[in-house]
Amino acid sequence: MARSRRTNKYQRAAQSELSDVTRLAYGGARRETRRGTEWFVRDIPAHRAEKSYRCPACGTDVPAGQAHVVAWSAEHFFGDEAAVRERRHFHAHCWRIL
Repeated sequence: MARSRRTNKYQRAAQSELSDVTRLAYGGARRETRRGTEWFVRDIPAHRAEKSYRCPACGTDVPAGQAHVVAWSAEHFFGDEAAVRERRHFHAHCWRIL
């Protein structure tokens, strides 16, 4: 009996070309534009949200254990390191309506 050869997700990833190398360079972040400013944005799942933060959009807390979005400027005047130091944590819905 012939066995079908299926590829798993790791094999498929190895076979495909990277479409956006920038995401690898910035920790899996995607690049978005909000109000004319470029941002690097990364989704933080609930199981990785270990601390609470203050959402700069609405001013309320993003509690530990809640999925949210972290964003930092892609155009920071003092470079990437300064931008990462000034990253902000938003509620996902606050980021979407920003």
